[in-house]
Order: sequence, then structure tokens, then C-alpha cells
Amino acid sequence: MAGAKATMQRQEVLANNLANASTTGFRAELQAFRAVPVRGEGASTRVYALESTVGHDQRPGPVQGTGRSLDVAMQGNAWLAVQSLDGTEAYTRAGALQVDAEGQLVTPTGLPVLGDGGPVTLPANAAIDIGPDGTISATVGNQRPQQAGRLKLVTPEAPLVRGTDGLFRAADGDLPADANARLQAGALEGSNVSPVETMVAMIAAARQFEHQMKMLQGAEQREQAAQKLLGQT
Repeated sequence: MAGAKATMQRQEVLANNLANASTTGFRAELQAFRAVPVRGEGASTRVYALESTVGHDQRPGPVQGTGRSLDVAMQGNAWLAVQSLDGTEAYTRAGALQVDAEGQLVTPTGLPVLGDGGPVTLPANAAIDIGPDGTISATVGNQRPQQAGRLKLVTPEAPLVRGTDGLFRAADGDLPADANARLQAGALEGSNVSPVETMVAMIAAARQFEHQMKMLQGAEQREQAAQKLLGQT
């Protein structure tokens, strides 16, 4: 039963990965089994196997050029800083940026993109150009380009932690901006999920679940047979 439950949890993680195979900047969740001893008298030798997520796959996804000026793909281990719904700073690799009705630079889900001094606000009706270091240049009409801010790019030394909102955060709080971090403008980084590998893993998990259920049914049949033998005596 414990094995079947752990396999179901693994299927949930794999299904979530497969559902995000085309999500920009998505990082696949990793699964692993861990042994948890049963506490209590007479159970010191019993151990349950539980499914756990040990983090995410840090390999970058494929980068594809779009030609759109507000699309950015982080290079190396660089991450883009955004403001989450609870007001805290979080990090993402999804670089399909947009400008809302108030002229604020936001993510596709409407989260404000952070610059060196907070959320980035752009001039109205301006042509935007983003440099490799995150510098934003805005050109209004025939005027000369003016610097409108700079994206906050960070390079974490330790792996980030994924939150329930799909954003990543550092375990020790907000990270400082990295002047050496770079991005590629006019491109987007795809998901690093391999649909073929994920489908194969889901099939293997489904077969493992069926095997666990057969073992459970076999144990039930043996218990019923034992009860009949005890009833005859």
C-alpha cells in the first residue's frame, strides 16, 4: 500500500512536468524515494517508502529566437527578479515580458518585473530595447534613446527553492544583483522537460502501481485463506 501511494505521488509530479513541457522557462521537478522508519513499540524494524521531490532539474531549456524586443532568455545561471503576489522578491526564467496599461513591465501573469530600484515603469508609446546586461533603452518618437532602467538579474550560488506559486526563491532571502549576469534579447528559453522521457517514466510508474496492487490483492487472498484454516480448527 505504501509503495502504491508513493507511485501515485510520482505520477502527479510527472503529470505536472508533462503539462508544462511547453511552458517558457519551466524547470522539471525531480522525484526520489526516501525511507521513513515507523515510530512506536514493536515497529523499530518497519520502514515506509515515501515519494519526495528533491528539487528541480537545473539544466537550461532550449533557446529559440522570437525577434520580439520584450522577450529575454537568461544565459548561464542568471535569473530574472520579479515581485510575487505576496510582495516578496522571487526569480524566474520566463522572459516573455509585457507592458501593462500603466506602463509597468510585467510577466505574462501580471507580476511586476524588478529593476535595480524596484518595479520597472516605461514611457508611453516607447520603442523598447533591452541590452545583454539588462539595460532598458526607451525611444519615444524621433527622440534619442534614453535609459529607462535595468532589469535585476541574479546568479544564485546555491540552488533556488520552488514555491507553490511556481516561482523560485533563495533560502537565505533576496539575492543581490549580479552585474556580470547576461541575457539574450529577442529570444525565449523553453521548458527543460523531455516529453518522451516523461511519458516513458509515466508508463513505468503505471506498471509499478499495477504490480503493487496485485501484491496487495495477493496479501488479501492469503489472509482470507489463513482465516479459513483457523476457522476449521
